[in-house]
Amino acid sequence: MMGVKPKKYLGQHFLTDEKISEQISDAISKSKKINLLEIGPGTGALTKFLLHENIDLISFEVDEESITYLKNAYPTLIVHNEDVLKTDWTKIFKGNYSVTGNFPYNISSQILFKIYENRTIIDEMVGMFQKEVAERVCSGPGTKKYGILSVLIQAFYDVEYLFTVNEEVFNPPPKVKSGVIKITRNNIIELDCDEKLFFRVVKAIFNQRRKMARNSLKSLLGDKKIDHILLTKRPEELSIENFIEITKIIESKIN
Repeated sequence: MMGVKPKKYLGQHFLTDEKISEQISDAISKSKKINLLEIGPGTGALTKFLLHENIDLISFEVDEESITYLKNAYPTLIVHNEDVLKTDWTKIFKGNYSVTGNFPYNISSQILFKIYENRTIIDEMVGMFQKEVAERVCSGPGTKKYGILSVLIQAFYDVEYLFTVNEEVFNPPPKVKSGVIKITRNNIIELDCDEKLFFRVVKAIFNQRRKMARNSLKSLLGDKKIDHILLTKRPEELSIENFIEITKIIESKIN
């Protein structure tokens, strides 16, 4: 496409269906002027629909060929040639902003963790992921896909699975389907527990998802013993509120 070759090591699969790009753009809230970060614009399939009067757009791209193409096709577009995961997101915009992109599969989970880290300044995200990752973010307790990202993201965001994208609309076609999701910041300013410990608790419990929570938390508890009904449950049986409660219990024991 216009001299830009998709690169496997960057996880590039260029979207060729403009209707899907337009659907993603339409899902982004534009009722008021917003700051928007696009990650990995590639050949601008989505970018062209984001050049909207209500959007202050900044993009991050590491592929030199894509950057050259984008600068020629969209002269007014601000393109940063740097790794967005290594960038201080608090300095990208002044104030809050939204995030979007047809995210490279090989960094999509890392993007979600980065959003979680910057949850106080990110109002919304509309993006395309590998379908399995998209479903994981939107899954609730009692499902096999419920996991670390489900809990962390849903603790601070309302999540919505928008639609599935088939393989043939990409160049080159990936081996799996994709899913577009939208997450919108909820009204939880902070959790009723130590949030750094909450992260460690969620990660520790899901890292051993076949075990009861009690066994998974030994690295945090050491020799301390706790008898509580929640600690007899496995990860997929625990709600976000349960994880908060477990964090508070552990906090009271280790401090």
